[in-house]
Amino acid sequence: MARVTVEDCVDKVENRFELVLLASHRARMISSGSEITVDRDNDKNPVVALREIADETVSPGDLKEDLIHSLQKYVEVDEPEPEIVPMIASPAASADADMGEAVESYDRMSEEELLRGLEGLVPPERRDD
Repeated sequence: MARVTVEDCVDKVENRFELVLLASHRARMISSGSEITVDRDNDKNPVVALREIADETVSPGDLKEDLIHSLQKYVEVDEPEPEIVPMIASPAASADADMGEAVESYDRMSEEELLRGLEGLVPPERRDD
């Protein structure tokens, strides 16, 4: 019975390796208590999972997403990006200028101005201790 089920599933999931991954993931889900969507007919969980994929009662795309999510160690969460705050005020800003003016001049600095400023920096002298 399982051989016929695999042949039926190849139409739904072209790659046999991916089919094995999806069916084994679904079988583990059934073992952990997930509801089955086809009659069991005294079959074991892997055969039930293959029959569900063949009958299209579970979506292979949804199974794939769930499998990927279960294997991820780090789940990326969309959070708002922090505001960019300059660490050093531009040379044009005076020492007693408020921070708002420094931020405005920093935002208007072009890439060429930044490169010229970096080229003008002198490395610290090397000391032999």
